[in-house]
Amino acid sequence: MSETSMTDTQESFYADPAQPVARHGGPARLLHWAVAALVLVTWPLGLMIGFAKKDVVMDFYLLHEGFGFLVLWLMLIRVGNKLLARSPEAEGPLHERLAATGVHGLLYAFLILMPVSGFLATNAHGFPLKWFGLVEIWSPLGKSPDIAWTLSSIHAWSAWILLGLLGLHLGAVLFHHVIRRDKTLFRML
Repeated sequence: MSETSMTDTQESFYADPAQPVARHGGPARLLHWAVAALVLVTWPLGLMIGFAKKDVVMDFYLLHEGFGFLVLWLMLIRVGNKLLARSPEAEGPLHERLAATGVHGLLYAFLILMPVSGFLATNAHGFPLKWFGLVEIWSPLGKSPDIAWTLSSIHAWSAWILLGLLGLHLGAVLFHHVIRRDKTLFRML
């Protein structure tokens, strides 16, 4: 990078430190980080189920399903919050704003599709959800072996798609913070 463009980039990041960053509201930030933390726990737990010893596999299932069901409810609250709360004005070129909107929309969709498909798959295999072993959750499906594997496949493919979307999201965060050196990251902190 030339000295002039490096200075321009640094000036855009440090242009006016006194200028406040337009941040998302407190509930949006709290929900964002709560879902992120749960996904970072739930996804590996689900992956480990296939490798766990038989005497602890049900413990992995219990935690994976419990956290996954919690992700579903937090995501539904996030959708409601997104519809009701004002978000900061998006910045940047049109193609970046469209890409961000698309990736965020897909993240929301898959963060809802994944727990729903996992919940329904578990029930279709004949194992109703007992949330964290405490609360029985009603299911619209009983044991349905004819659709159980389809729902399990949707759940598994959703996991890998979600991982790819998460990679795109984190790549964009790094792009804005490290290369562009703008204040995009601070909108969610």
